Amino acid sequence: MGRFADALAASTAGRGRPYEHVHHAYFYILPGFIVYFVFVLIPIVNTVRYSLTEWTGFTAPQYIGLANYERLLEDGRFWNALGNNAFFVIFYTILPIMLGLFLTSLMARGNLRGMVIFRTGLFVPQVMSAVVVGIIWRWIFDYRGPLNAFLRDIGLGAAVKPWLGDFTWAPYAAGIVGSWVEYGLCMVLFIAGVQSISEELYDAAEVDGANAWHQFRHVTLPGLQQQVLVAFVVTFIAALRVFDLVFVLTRGGPGRETQVVSMLIYEEAFEYHRAGYGSAMALVMTVLIVSVSTAVFYAQSRREERENAR
Repeated sequence: MGRFADALAASTAGRGRPYEHVHHAYFYILPGFIVYFVFVLIPIVNTVRYSLTEWTGFTAPQYIGLANYERLLEDGRFWNALGNNAFFVIFYTILPIMLGLFLTSLMARGNLRGMVIFRTGLFVPQVMSAVVVGIIWRWIFDYRGPLNAFLRDIGLGAAVKPWLGDFTWAPYAAGIVGSWVEYGLCMVLFIAGVQSISEELYDAAEVDGANAWHQFRHVTLPGLQQQVLVAFVVTFIAALRVFDLVFVLTRGGPGRETQVVSMLIYEEAFEYHRAGYGSAMALVMTVLIVSVSTAVFYAQSRREERENAR
């Protein structure tokens, strides 16, 4: 015990008392906390407060309790928009993850020349402005645009249609654009994850006679569980929060076939001047996003605990 005390005294000599300078750390995190407090916490608190009021955004808010939420339960437009968001989850989450995994299986362990250029090019849609992406694809899907011109040139003139103005095809067209934007993020996450998998596992699989598919199924996929989880949460949030891309492409049309909740919030708050009702919608969506994200991470942590207990 005496030796331990002497060693501890020697190790801390000249450094003052333990934790003496810990309070200095607060000065480093203070600027970030101030920004977070002003631009995140205060708006959230105000959103909760305004959701309990009837407020135009200009006049003084009048407290009405839970009336906005009761109205929300009976608002068919909200449920239609939420259903559209759920539909876009297929294109913003499921398809990008599948496409990202496919591209990762082709490029992650390949030694082809120029692979960095391919990866960079495939990631470009993710870093482009959503407004620019929307304008480009709106031109592509235009009735006189390149897509319909290509269909006419190859003899499929019967398939030509105003893609973004068709009640049946507009949601699919807008969803495909979302997949094109989101798959690059998934691909980069998965490639980074594959690089952390030990090459010894692939070598052992080859020795056992595993082909490329079996290596991907039994080595790559299990090693990418965390990356797939992160990609799912991030793209799922993107599907529920999507606004600018759909707004530029279709403005929620035709009819309300592609209208999402964020567009409905914008419409209620800034066009109809029902900011209190829009705040209630925004809060419900926030709770939904947080709940799903928490449930996914909780399920993953429980799964890891069961695997570690074996």
